Amino acid sequence: MQKLLLLEDDISLVDGLTWSLTKNGFAVEVARTVKEAEKMLAMRDDFALLLFDVTLPDGNGISLCEKLRASGDRTPVIFLTASDEETSIIRGLDCGGDDYMTKPFKLGELCSRIRALLRRSAGRNPEEGILRSGDLVVNLTEGRALLRGEIVELTAAEYRLLCLLLTNRGKVLTRTAILDRLWDGAGSFVDDNTLSVYIRRLREKLEENPSAPNYLKTVRGIGYKWEG
Repeated sequence: MQKLLLLEDDISLVDGLTWSLTKNGFAVEVARTVKEAEKMLAMRDDFALLLFDVTLPDGNGISLCEKLRASGDRTPVIFLTASDEETSIIRGLDCGGDDYMTKPFKLGELCSRIRALLRRSAGRNPEEGILRSGDLVVNLTEGRALLRGEIVELTAAEYRLLCLLLTNRGKVLTRTAILDRLWDGAGSFVDDNTLSVYIRRLREKLEENPSAPNYLKTVRGIGYKWEG
């Protein structure tokens, strides 16, 4: 059975949705607050789809969806909103939501939309275009890096260097090999001293202790490697 997470604080609606979704072959886990949903999402990663109410006692489903997308989570999200205002719908979809249902809605239609969304996402690899290492996520499609959910400001060369290291994690890359790959195709030459500057800047932006890095390691006399 495919597992769904329902984030909803209306008890009467929760009972009806749980009964209908279970009858249609889904396993349903229920959270009634954003905090509770965050805890459940942190403990397990096998939810096939997320149903988020927009307005909740301690926040809203849109902000939670934004946080999930920033961390690289691509689990399909359907918003359940009591408002049919255009601004709410647009905001929900712009933040990474896949669909929405305006209350009151027919349970049969919701189940049909869930199945359709699951079919569309079945062939999609949620990790496609994503590089991960601990709390660091690099979204190759969007061309940005996030550390603990926060965007890391990188220059173009720093970004290329980080992607090169992550793609070859665990492997020692010589300084010569790195310099060859950092040539940006626009005539900007990267010399040996500049590479050292890029390495230092990456450590300052990504490591808790840049002078004793846990990830971007120096291999003396050879080059560098990314561990983790």
